[in-house]
Amino acid sequence: MAETAAALRTVAHNVRAARLRAGLSLEELSRRAQVSKGALVGLEKAQGNPNLATLVRLADTLGISVSALMQGPPEGRVRVVDAGSVAPLWTGERGSEARLMLTTSGPSPVEVWRWRLEPDEEYPSHPHQAGVVETVSVTAGRMNLVVDGTEHTVEAGQTATFDGDTPHIYRGAGTTTCHLIMTVHVPPGPVSTA
Repeated sequence: MAETAAALRTVAHNVRAARLRAGLSLEELSRRAQVSKGALVGLEKAQGNPNLATLVRLADTLGISVSALMQGPPEGRVRVVDAGSVAPLWTGERGSEARLMLTTSGPSPVEVWRWRLEPDEEYPSHPHQAGVVETVSVTAGRMNLVVDGTEHTVEAGQTATFDGDTPHIYRGAGTTTCHLIMTVHVPPGPVSTA
């Protein structure tokens, strides 16, 4: 559990630092991200257990990547990450999971995720900030990608991309487990205050 506590302290530090850089009060971040003020206070004190949806809303509101909230300082020029060393940020009731492997550095970071979707299990995602682009590459099995109410089948060997600023769902399809790599391209610059 020491790793979990350390990870929570890193998230707490990064959320507070990003909030202060953005010049937002706890109340304002709570309102914009649609996360309760109590949850934010707890998170900044390294208490609680934020779920993936909460981390995504906070990252989108703060104009940074989810992994920017989770990662400590860079470790060197080359970073190699083993999937087994990364805890899932989402797990489904049937065994599906999503792991945020890493995020590239620079003004337009890219998150790299590994997903496993079991047949008929789904993850609904709220719309991200304008300018976020997602790409899914299915390496095994088949999935249904629902973007703004329209369903698209993506099979092993196929890649799909879409603007992430609309509701979207990832759903396992067929009779076997779907494995995919997803990238989330985060636009540069701060989030609009509109």
